Amino acid sequence: MLLVDETRETRTRRRDDVTDLELVGGVERRDLFLVEHDPAWAVAYATHESRVRDAVGGGVVDVQHIGSTSVPGLAAKPIIDVQLTVPDITAEEDYLEPLLAAGYVLRVREPGHRMIRTTERDVHVHILEPDDPAADDHLLLRDHLRVDEADRRLYEATKRDLVARDWADMNAYADAKTAVIEEIKARARDQRRRARSRRT
Repeated sequence: MLLVDETRETRTRRRDDVTDLELVGGVERRDLFLVEHDPAWAVAYATHESRVRDAVGGGVVDVQHIGSTSVPGLAAKPIIDVQLTVPDITAEEDYLEPLLAAGYVLRVREPGHRMIRTTERDVHVHILEPDDPAADDHLLLRDHLRVDEADRRLYEATKRDLVARDWADMNAYADAKTAVIEEIKARARDQRRRARSRRT
């Protein structure tokens, strides 16, 4: 789960953010499996990007396709992950209420993060503020995996190993990937630093 970055607490917000995790519907046990990359995922993402933008209107800062379905050549769970950034996570009336009215349902409310999904549970929309480090991390990981074949293979092998195990819920599976994700992100940050230093 996401953690609050205390350096961002000076932001002007309409109200205090939530302080606890609310997992709407409680822990869920779902069948976990990977399928080969499907170009239709990009089409599905584009449909939901339009749906999100139409619902939230001017309250959108950015919408991005994240997660494994956004990486060509990477096997993934067939769940589209969308990242929506909004100016104020506490102003749920500006984004959450319109998205629920558009047919999404709330799954997670926690400090700095909301997650909604389709009733079919095949699309997850993660809502963050634009300067949340997690928002940058999602794009860093995606962009790195799109170009680094060795790390893409490592990540897929890790996922294939983990998905073969028995998990109480998807969050436990996601948490088990943390170590390899952090390892890959460290390499991606190092490559980004080197690329920036070459440009200066």
